[in-house]
Amino acid sequence: MTGQTREQQRALDAYARVREVKVPALRADYKPRVNGLGAAVLRDGLAAALAFLEREVGSNTAAQRLLKDLEWCLERARLPGLSSRDLKEKGLPGAVRELELDAYMLATRESLRLLVWFRRAVQATFPSEGLGDA
Repeated sequence: MTGQTREQQRALDAYARVREVKVPALRADYKPRVNGLGAAVLRDGLAAALAFLEREVGSNTAAQRLLKDLEWCLERARLPGLSSRDLKEKGLPGAVRELELDAYMLATRESLRLLVWFRRAVQATFPSEGLGDA
Protein backbone atom coordinates (compact mmCIF):
# COMPACT_ATOMS: atom_id res chain seq x y z
CA MET A 1 0.00 0.00 0.00
CA THR A 2 1.52 3.31 -1.07
CA GLY A 3 -1.12 5.74 0.18
CA GLN A 4 -0.61 8.17 3.01
CA THR A 5 -2.91 9.10 5.83
CA ARG A 6 -4.15 12.68 6.05
CA GLU A 7 -1.97 13.15 9.12
CA GLN A 8 1.12 12.02 7.21
CA GLN A 9 0.26 14.40 4.37
CA ARG A 10 -0.15 17.28 6.84
CA ALA A 11 3.24 16.50 8.33
CA LEU A 12 4.95 16.30 4.93
CA ASP A 13 3.35 19.56 3.79
CA ALA A 14 4.27 21.45 6.96
CA TYR A 15 7.86 20.20 6.96
CA ALA A 16 8.23 21.06 3.27
CA ARG A 17 7.09 24.64 3.85
CA VAL A 18 9.13 25.17 7.01
CA ARG A 19 12.32 23.82 5.39
CA GLU A 20 12.06 26.57 2.77
CA VAL A 21 12.42 29.27 5.45
CA LYS A 22 16.19 29.60 5.34
CA VAL A 23 17.02 33.23 6.19
CA PRO A 24 17.93 33.51 9.91
CA ALA A 25 16.13 36.84 10.37
CA LEU A 26 12.97 35.43 8.79
CA ARG A 27 13.21 32.31 10.94
CA ALA A 28 13.48 34.45 14.08
CA ASP A 29 10.16 36.13 13.27
CA TYR A 30 8.45 33.09 11.70
CA LYS A 31 8.94 30.86 14.73
CA PRO A 32 6.91 32.89 17.28
CA ARG A 33 4.17 33.45 14.71
CA VAL A 34 3.85 29.70 14.14
CA ASN A 35 3.92 29.05 17.88
CA GLY A 36 1.23 31.66 18.57
CA LEU A 37 -1.14 31.11 15.68
CA GLY A 38 -2.75 27.94 17.05
CA ALA A 39 -3.54 29.66 20.34
CA ALA A 40 -4.93 32.66 18.43
CA VAL A 41 -7.21 30.36 16.42
CA LEU A 42 -8.48 28.69 19.60
CA ARG A 43 -8.92 32.00 21.42
CA ASP A 44 -10.29 34.24 18.66
CA GLY A 45 -11.38 31.92 15.84
CA LEU A 46 -9.79 31.17 12.50
CA ALA A 47 -11.09 34.27 10.69
CA ALA A 48 -9.80 36.65 13.37
CA ALA A 49 -6.40 34.93 13.61
CA LEU A 50 -5.98 35.12 9.84
CA ALA A 51 -7.14 38.74 9.81
CA PHE A 52 -4.36 39.53 12.29
CA LEU A 53 -1.79 37.98 9.95
CA GLU A 54 -3.39 39.66 6.94
CA ARG A 55 -3.07 43.06 8.61
CA GLU A 56 0.68 42.58 8.95
CA VAL A 57 1.35 41.22 5.45
CA GLY A 58 2.53 44.54 3.99
CA SER A 59 5.06 45.23 6.70
CA ASN A 60 6.11 41.79 7.90
CA THR A 61 7.69 39.12 5.74
CA ALA A 62 7.17 36.33 8.31
CA ALA A 63 3.44 37.02 8.55
CA GLN A 64 3.18 37.00 4.76
CA ARG A 65 5.17 33.78 4.55
CA LEU A 66 3.12 31.99 7.21
CA LEU A 67 -0.15 33.05 5.58
CA LYS A 68 1.04 31.75 2.19
CA ASP A 69 2.32 28.51 3.74
CA LEU A 70 -0.98 27.87 5.49
CA GLU A 71 -2.89 28.73 2.32
CA TRP A 72 -0.79 26.26 0.31
CA CYS A 73 -1.43 23.48 2.82
CA LEU A 74 -5.16 24.16 3.09
CA GLU A 75 -5.47 24.19 -0.70
CA ARG A 76 -3.91 20.72 -0.78
CA ALA A 77 -6.40 19.54 1.87
CA ARG A 78 -9.23 20.08 -0.66
CA LEU A 79 -11.69 21.60 1.79
CA PRO A 80 -15.08 22.90 0.63
CA GLY A 81 -14.91 26.63 -0.11
CA LEU A 82 -11.11 26.67 -0.15
CA SER A 83 -10.45 25.52 -3.69
CA SER A 84 -7.54 26.79 -5.70
CA ARG A 85 -9.82 29.22 -7.51
CA ASP A 86 -11.36 30.56 -4.27
CA LEU A 87 -7.95 31.11 -2.73
CA LYS A 88 -6.54 32.84 -5.82
CA GLU A 89 -9.54 35.19 -6.07
CA LYS A 90 -10.00 36.06 -2.39
CA GLY A 91 -6.86 34.96 -0.59
CA LEU A 92 -7.06 32.70 2.45
CA PRO A 93 -8.50 35.24 4.91
CA GLY A 94 -11.16 36.38 2.44
CA ALA A 95 -12.13 32.84 1.49
CA VAL A 96 -12.40 31.82 5.16
CA ARG A 97 -14.63 34.81 5.94
CA GLU A 98 -17.08 33.67 3.25
CA LEU A 99 -17.34 30.03 4.37
CA GLU A 100 -20.61 28.57 5.59
CA LEU A 101 -20.62 27.39 9.20
CA ASP A 102 -19.91 23.70 8.51
CA ALA A 103 -17.07 24.53 6.11
CA TYR A 104 -15.68 27.11 8.56
CA MET A 105 -15.60 24.54 11.36
CA LEU A 106 -13.89 22.04 9.08
CA ALA A 107 -11.32 24.65 8.00
CA THR A 108 -10.68 25.54 11.64
CA ARG A 109 -10.06 21.91 12.62
CA GLU A 110 -7.80 21.34 9.62
CA SER A 111 -5.85 24.53 10.37
CA LEU A 112 -5.31 23.50 13.98
CA ARG A 113 -4.07 20.08 12.89
CA LEU A 114 -1.72 21.70 10.39
CA LEU A 115 -0.42 24.17 12.94
CA VAL A 116 0.56 21.32 15.26
CA TRP A 117 2.77 20.01 12.47
CA PHE A 118 4.11 23.48 11.69
CA ARG A 119 5.15 23.83 15.34
CA ARG A 120 6.84 20.44 15.29
CA ALA A 121 8.59 21.27 12.02
CA VAL A 122 9.86 24.58 13.38
CA GLN A 123 11.13 22.90 16.55
CA ALA A 124 12.87 20.17 14.56
CA THR A 125 14.19 22.29 11.70
CA PHE A 126 15.23 25.65 13.13
CA PRO A 127 18.42 25.71 15.17
CA SER A 128 17.88 26.34 18.85
CA GLU A 129 19.28 29.62 20.14
CA GLY A 130 19.03 28.60 23.77
CA LEU A 131 16.46 28.55 26.53
CA GLY A 132 14.94 31.92 25.60
CA ASP A 133 13.27 30.61 22.44
CA ALA A 134 9.64 31.46 21.84
